[in-house]
Amino acid sequence: MKPSNRVLDGQRFILSCFFFIIFLCILASINEVRFDSLLKFGQCAFSPGPHNSSASPLIEPNTISLPPPSSSEIRILIGILTLPDHYHKRHFLRMIYGTQSPIGARVDVKFVFCNLTKEDQKVLVALEIMRYDDIIILDCRENMNNGKTYTYFSSLPEMFLSNESNSQYPPYHYVVKGDDDVYFRLQNLVDSLAPLPRQDLYYGYVIPCPSMDPFVHYMSGMGYLVSWDIVEWLAESDIPKKHLEGPEDKIFGDWLREGRRGKNRYNAKWAMYNYPEPPTRCTHELWPDTIAVHLLKTQEKWIRTLNYFNVTRDLKPSKLYHIS
Repeated sequence: MKPSNRVLDGQRFILSCFFFIIFLCILASINEVRFDSLLKFGQCAFSPGPHNSSASPLIEPNTISLPPPSSSEIRILIGILTLPDHYHKRHFLRMIYGTQSPIGARVDVKFVFCNLTKEDQKVLVALEIMRYDDIIILDCRENMNNGKTYTYFSSLPEMFLSNESNSQYPPYHYVVKGDDDVYFRLQNLVDSLAPLPRQDLYYGYVIPCPSMDPFVHYMSGMGYLVSWDIVEWLAESDIPKKHLEGPEDKIFGDWLREGRRGKNRYNAKWAMYNYPEPPTRCTHELWPDTIAVHLLKTQEKWIRTLNYFNVTRDLKPSKLYHIS
């Protein structure tokens, strides 16, 4: 081959390499753009979008725009007012409520009483707290109609809002005051609350028994419920402090009336009622749509009620026991 031809071939080879390198660079650039675009797309998919004023108040600006499923659940606190020495009753009620798993809500059941006064209480109640963590001890002397209910409600904001581990506001949408002789059917309670407002709500069984108008009288002390904003109002207002003595459910209604609170009211009658026996104007037979049964003063009444609602139907068969 002549020298001129070898030089020409060399130039062609160099030129081919040059264009090949340019091609590789262009290809790499295209892939990098695609990768960056894909990365940015992925970041957009998980980063917060523009703040929407109509979004749920539980979702704060600059947080993930897709909340976890639990954030849409109703949060309910049921405070069962009882006495420190009622150990057996608390253990029984733990079984009653521990076997209920309502859908669409988180329901926390707490047992509420005033300061401990005996050495055995300090040991046994402390063990309960260590084991179950479901007790609230109020700073008060034990009583029924001399401010215990007020102390219960007014203490809750400081208890739960000062808890740094609780990042949700409000910590509960609704707060219940209940007696320890009431059987709450949690799923029916949750279902009844689902369509109701979460602000300025007062819910329960209207007293007197013949009344169906929740705006005239008040809710029975068997178990009434208010929204969290009313709980905060009770903690801040001077109205309850001036009027603490007397039937606690009636006085509670007086507070709301004087403070112009509870503009949203729900009468849960006749899904809430007294046990059928002895018959009165506040009672009727047990029925499937029940939310709460009151005046379960004896084990016989509890057993009849639990049998009616077939609470053991989900008991799984096992070789470890035989229940016929």
